[in-house]
Amino acid sequence: MESIYCFIVDKKFVNRGFLIGPVCPIYGVGCMFIILFLDKYREDSIVLFCMAVIICSILEYFTSYIMEKIFKTRWWDYSQKKYNLNGRICLDNIIAFGVLGLVLTYFIHPFVKDILLIIDPLLLKVISSILLILFLVDVSVSTKIIYRIKGVENKVLTDQTEEINAKVKEALQSMGMFTRRVANAFPNFHVKDRVIKK
Repeated sequence: MESIYCFIVDKKFVNRGFLIGPVCPIYGVGCMFIILFLDKYREDSIVLFCMAVIICSILEYFTSYIMEKIFKTRWWDYSQKKYNLNGRICLDNIIAFGVLGLVLTYFIHPFVKDILLIIDPLLLKVISSILLILFLVDVSVSTKIIYRIKGVENKVLTDQTEEINAKVKEALQSMGMFTRRVANAFPNFHVKDRVIKK
């Protein structure tokens, strides 16, 4: 979904997200929370909308916070948008979360559920296991790549954050296909403001 949005805005395809594969865990987790906790509100679309906004906003805020603490890098920043909270969430997104919560509850989840119910349970377990293994491998490889990126950042010795960002991005382009993919997926990422001393 995010890749489609970015394609419309930037006129080019970029595999968005932290992982190499075509999945964005924050969306998956958000969908699971909506399915597990908000199905009881399906009779009241206004309450469902508001609850989806709350759950997904909390998820996005804390995902941004935790990733910044782990990797010392801001992965997305809405500071330039009106009505943002610490640049981690913004009004545009939270409204989209509410709308997507409705679409998921009323259309996508029932459709996917009907398809899954016709698949043999054993086959479904095999497919799920394979997908889980691929996901865990992707998380492991992607995390190693991010730490490689952090290694490049630490080699750039300067006290100008913008200069650090430019040099880090330049170095990433020469580090292989998967590293370039992460750099392209987050073109606006920036290093947390700090002085790197010699």
